[in-house]
Amino acid sequence: MNVQTGARIAVAGAGALGSAVALRLARAGFSVTVFDSAPSGENASGVAAGMLAPVSEALFDPVSRDHLDLMRRARDLWPAFAEDLGLEIVRAGVRIEGSESWRGQVDRRLRDLGLPSAATIAEDWRIEARPALRTLRAAAEAAGARFEARLVESFAPGVLRLSGGGVEAFDVLVLATGPGVRAGRLAPETAALAPIKGQILRTDAATDDPAVVRGEGVYLAPGETLAVGATMEVGRDDLSPDASATQALRAAAWALRPDLDLGQAEVEVGVRVTTPDGLPLVGWSAAPGVLLAVGARRNGWLLAPLVADMVAAYLNGDNPGPDADAMDARRFEEPET
Repeated sequence: MNVQTGARIAVAGAGALGSAVALRLARAGFSVTVFDSAPSGENASGVAAGMLAPVSEALFDPVSRDHLDLMRRARDLWPAFAEDLGLEIVRAGVRIEGSESWRGQVDRRLRDLGLPSAATIAEDWRIEARPALRTLRAAAEAAGARFEARLVESFAPGVLRLSGGGVEAFDVLVLATGPGVRAGRLAPETAALAPIKGQILRTDAATDDPAVVRGEGVYLAPGETLAVGATMEVGRDDLSPDASATQALRAAAWALRPDLDLGQAEVEVGVRVTTPDGLPLVGWSAAPGVLLAVGARRNGWLLAPLVADMVAAYLNGDNPGPDADAMDARRFEEPET
């Protein structure tokens, strides 16, 4: 499908994927409006630690283990993307700490990935998530995109229905939000998505060390505050803090830093969605006029520039690149008999 420049594009979701898509499309000359009912930054992308960490994901998330090359290609788009926006990439890497036996397990996983043993994974980076969201939104608005705090209820080409009964005319809906879209409500392919509730602890603990520390069952990410994360509660999509679920997280953090004060730590909750293979759905839906960019699991920030470029290519009828098959929006469809 080739959509003419200047077409009216609705983007559902103002997280990393939706905001990057909005920026890319607005700069390409499309008329873009982003719809998200959540306050700015209060989504999974805002709660996240902002990791751009392909090796760490392949090491510590079994679902992502086979996607290292793709994730590296996505990360390699970030230097130009960040420079254009004036965003800082923190390149201090991810340092592995923990018991000798656990570090031995990590070494074996590195070898299985064809990588040398290392105490610090230098090629894994991070950004500050909430400031990055604000910067993306400002850049998209400067390019002509609009952001509205409303929820998309339904879509057919030319007719977008919003919460509260509003109806607006749009040519295409880009679905870039996770919670609330599963079970095929806006696109049948979203029936393949499952929610993952993630809780992060944030504390004002000061550190001069810019590196992320990765231990068994936990990471410590410095920044505006120290992020201690994160739980992975598959199948849960509520946003309520749950002390029972963060107990193991606290224990793992104290195993690394016994003096860390987590008594007054703030608990932040986000809900991500994932596909069975851990890669997002990107491409045209079977639903007319709906383009998918959803389901990035823990890698919304990492994949944002890549997905934005792919969405623009699909709209323009161009080649979406070497990762189109791996992220094909309809790859989980049941074969016809």
